[in-house]
Amino acid sequence: MRMDPNSPVNSCSTDNENGDPGKMFIGGLSWQTTSEGLREYFGKFGEIKECVVMKDPVTQRSRGFGFVTFNDPASVDKVLGGPHELDAKTIDPKVAFPRKRVIKVFFSLMEYILGGRLSVCL
Repeated sequence: MRMDPNSPVNSCSTDNENGDPGKMFIGGLSWQTTSEGLREYFGKFGEIKECVVMKDPVTQRSRGFGFVTFNDPASVDKVLGGPHELDAKTIDPKVAFPRKRVIKVFFSLMEYILGGRLSVCL
């Protein structure tokens, strides 16, 4: 796979499925961590479908987080079972939620807090 040098991500795969139950957010990455390093580390928990280290579009420097998607969602539970260190830094893996779902939950919560008056505020 050829990678676009201007791309804001460093990706091991082009397959990107939002809402995948095997997808994890990986926070606290070292600036030196690559997608290949992420794949190598998390590969011991299960077969990886996709891994991405997010990069700044201007500087191409790591933004300190990424995503890993496992073929088997059960691998996520294995990862959540303990502390993790990669490239001499403690990392923070969490279950990833699709943006649309997070936004919907936020607006539902705001509507509840405002007593159904959210449409008046928008």
